[in-house]
Order: sequence, then structure tokens, then C-alpha cells
Amino acid sequence: MAVFQISNMDIKELYQLYQQHPCITTDSRNCPEGSIFLALKGEKFDGNQYALQALEKGCSYAIVDNSPLSTLNSKLIKVPDTLQTFKDLAREHRRQFQIPIVGITGTNGKTTTKELVAAVLQTQYNVLYTEGNFNNDVGVPKTLFRLNEEHDIAVVEMGASHPGDIKTLVETAEPTCGLITNVGRAHLQGFGSFEGVCKTKGELYDFLCHRDLPVFVNRDNEHLMRMVAERHMPDVYYYGQSDAADILIRGEVTACDPFLRFRWREQDHDTGYTGPWMEVQTQLIGAYNVDNMLAAITVGYVNNVPFDDINRALSSYTPKNNRSQMTVTEKNHLVVDAYNANPTSMKAAIDNFRLINTGGAPKMVILGQMGELGDVSSEEHQHVIDQLRQACFDEVWLVGDEYLQTDSRFRHFANVEDVKTAIGSEHPEHFYILIKGSNSNRLFELPELL
Repeated sequence: MAVFQISNMDIKELYQLYQQHPCITTDSRNCPEGSIFLALKGEKFDGNQYALQALEKGCSYAIVDNSPLSTLNSKLIKVPDTLQTFKDLAREHRRQFQIPIVGITGTNGKTTTKELVAAVLQTQYNVLYTEGNFNNDVGVPKTLFRLNEEHDIAVVEMGASHPGDIKTLVETAEPTCGLITNVGRAHLQGFGSFEGVCKTKGELYDFLCHRDLPVFVNRDNEHLMRMVAERHMPDVYYYGQSDAADILIRGEVTACDPFLRFRWREQDHDTGYTGPWMEVQTQLIGAYNVDNMLAAITVGYVNNVPFDDINRALSSYTPKNNRSQMTVTEKNHLVVDAYNANPTSMKAAIDNFRLINTGGAPKMVILGQMGELGDVSSEEHQHVIDQLRQACFDEVWLVGDEYLQTDSRFRHFANVEDVKTAIGSEHPEHFYILIKGSNSNRLFELPELL
């Protein structure tokens, strides 16, 4: 029996097969009866090697780009590139549903913003949104395949660590509007420079601009404003904290001890209209989250979500996934932000923690090293040290070898296991503790010990 030969040009034919077997699995350990196995490859695995096993476990077909053991099997569908086929199939599926899709990317805050936008829209609509951090070229297709006829709107998060990443993702998801939370110095090893970050994140703007589709822009962010101006974006909705002209949604912090409270209102200097202030008490830590909240408000406003519903969604949102979480234990108050760290987010977290009123309780920070900074890694870690010196915290613990390259007398630990040992012997109590670092530092293992 011959192997099917289906090229990327025949994606509609392959999608028809998917419609007969509407479940795609990329894990040979999870093969529902009648599903389609898609053989992806990674640095340490090759799904092609498990295609026959997936068929034996119950998959009806297996999509491969390298026939396992040169086996001829009518249930093997050979394509030039399985990952590209996965994305093409996801785009074809997305095109079956004529609904708005909000695309979100940015250096910091994109996951929180995605969660907030979804929370606001869910007050009025059935919303599909990215689960966790499924924001790469595998996660985005998986999100799109969850679309069904019950959804009214979708919110798709898109991450990037190399040039061209966002272009690939927007061409897969085909958003109808979008926003960039901010651009900062992250993944510089992959992007090469800050301008490389701007160019790649700006690929969302490029996609929307060429199709005359709307974007939501933080008017206070000079980099985003420059990127919008360079592209002559035709349809822009603004938000921000400054009293700028033509702004749609304006907000300002009213309190942050420790949870953020802010107020916002609609205003338009062109028409002279200014709406009443709406105040929101949130469960988020950090004034830096105001911009994320304002982005969600603006998306909700444009999609006709009533103001009261917007406020209820924002006030009831509880952060998770180790992002801007306040946890009170029997021993300490913890501010846990241990999922991601780069120079921009690290500075914001330290600045915010410095301003928190602890009622006299001492402050301690446990900071993990930042990754993927390339040639500027030592420089950026030194900036963190300099900021910590000015903050004058009561206790500072630094985790990771990158801090050894800095001019620092703060306490240093090679890894999270060494930190656990110190906690076990010293039992820190009655502190407010900021835990901040990249996921790879595994600092998320510390809260249960503190």
C-alpha cells in the first residue's frame, strides 16, 4: 500500500480529513480513538519515530515528514514539514469561523493582559483564549483548534524569541485586531538588539496595518507610538495614564498598598467629551499592571462591554501562574512573580516592591538571574544590583551564576536548591518577600517553604 503524498498546497484536502477525525494529537502517549497524530520534532525528540505506535494505539492517521522505518502504510500522510502543516491546518480551521480575534504580544505583561481581556469580554461573550503560555508556533495552532461554533470571539497570545516569530503566528491566527503591551530588552540573544525586538513585535502591527484593521495602543509608550507612526496605522484606539489628546481610555493609580487600586474614564479631546471616573479595587500587585488593565478596558469598550461589567471583571480577576501574586503564609507575606524576568520587568518589580507599605515589617528580595541577554547580560545584571543598592532592602538573596559577574556584596546562591537549604536552616519570618525570576530558575518552588 502506498503512502499518501499530500503537499502544503493541498491543505484543504487534508482539512477535509481532519473534519472526519476532528482531534489532532502531538503526543504519542495520548492517542484518542479516531484521532490524527501529527509528528512534531524538537531538539531531543522526533515524533516521526512514534507514528506507527500512535496508529497502533488508536489514531486513524499519522501526519509525518519522514516515513518511519521507510514503512509504506495507507494511514501515513507524508508532508514536507509537519510543523508548517500544523499551522496551515490551524489557519484553515480558524477560517471556518468568522469571528473577531484579538492578537496580543509584547515583552512584558502579555499573559496578564490576555487574561484580563478575556475576563472582560467573558461578561458578554463566549470567549476562546490562550491557555497558560501556549503562545508559540505549537501553542497557537493548538489554541485555534479549540475554536468551535459556540465561540463569539477569541483572544490569542503570541510570544517571540527570534526575528520573524510574530509574522509566523499572525499569519496562522489571522487576528482582526491586536495590541502590543510594550517592547523591552528581552531575548536579546535571539533578537540581536532592542531594535530587533521592536521589528519582530511590530510584525503584529504590519499584519493589521496592511489589512486596515484596528490596533489598541498605549499612548504613553514612546516606542509603540513611534512604531505606529512609522506604519501610518489607519485605525488606532488609544489608552494611557497621561492627559494626552485623542485618548480613548485614561487611567491613574489611586493606591497600591499592596493591591492596586486605580480609576479610569473615557475622554476625547477632539469632541470635548469626558466621562465620569470609574474606580476599581484589584487583586493585582504592582502599578505596572495599570497599563494591562487599561488595555483590557479599551478592548472591552470597543466591543460594547458595559462599564459596570468591565469593572466587575477587573475587580474579581485573581492572578495565577506565579505572576503578580500576593500570598500570605503563616510566616511571611510573599509577592510571587516567578514566571518571567527580563531587565524591564525586573526593574518594574523592584520599583513597585520598594514602594509597598509593609507597616514596618522588613523587606526581603529573592531574585533569579535573567536569561537570553547575550553580550549585555553582565551589564543588565549590574543594573539590577545598582537598583537594589538604592532600594536599601533589609535582605537580598541572588540566585544564579550571572550575578557572580557583577560588583555585588549581596548574598549569592548557585541555584534554587541552595536557597531551599538556607530557608530550612534560617527560617525567615515576618518578612515581606519579593520572589522574582525566570521560570528556569525554579523560584516558584520557594513559596511553600516560606
